[in-house]
Amino acid sequence: MLAKRIVGALDIKDGKVVKGIKFRDIRTIDDPVKLSKKYEEQGMDELVFLDIYATNENRGITYDLISRVAENINIPFTVGGGIDSLDKIKKIIRLGADKVFINTYAIINPDIIKKASYEIGSSNLVIAIDAKFNGSYYEVYSNSGEISRNINAVEWAKTVEELGAGEILLTSIDADGTRKGYDYNLIKKVSENVNIPVIASGGAGSPEDFYNAIQSGADACLAGSVFHYGMYTANEIKKYLMERGVNVRI
Repeated sequence: MLAKRIVGALDIKDGKVVKGIKFRDIRTIDDPVKLSKKYEEQGMDELVFLDIYATNENRGITYDLISRVAENINIPFTVGGGIDSLDKIKKIIRLGADKVFINTYAIINPDIIKKASYEIGSSNLVIAIDAKFNGSYYEVYSNSGEISRNINAVEWAKTVEELGAGEILLTSIDADGTRKGYDYNLIKKVSENVNIPVIASGGAGSPEDFYNAIQSGADACLAGSVFHYGMYTANEIKKYLMERGVNVRI
């Protein structure tokens, strides 16, 4: 069985790591390179960088940041935000990122999934799905949670897999930043309907939340607040998981 991964979320705004609640109330945390090195030392398996306003401001992620991070850490990292062309995807990989994730542009132009998968390999292409429960089903949102797409998140997950995505970054907008636990029902629904890895995101507040997400079908757990505010380290989460029989890298 493949080891379950602990992934650090680094949302970027104006060159700094920030954190919000339910995609709102954004607060500045720290320098992204400094934080990346710290998280690597604390046992993080991977990092995910998202320039949270790149899409809404109609610009790409800061390429300089990608280069600086690549020069300073040795763990895999994924980059997303404002990606709207195959050229940008390839450039991000050339600069040193291990994976690229796209959200809004994949919804607008699903064919990019197939093209990007061919160019950089499906294992390096992650599709981010931001979802919110509307009372009937989990609905896909884009543009940092600003725009409802009237798409069922489970059906969209199945579609992106068919088009060539190698992984899904699944964020619950309802749970994001609350530290009250992941949306386990959302994780279960999506993971049961796809055969590619699912990264659970949104709501982690305790080691038990990570365990419950994995029990619900997550292959990896992404979190920001619990790490940014010094509540736990990745190694502490891994120790808790290992004691409960979960295969993790120590």
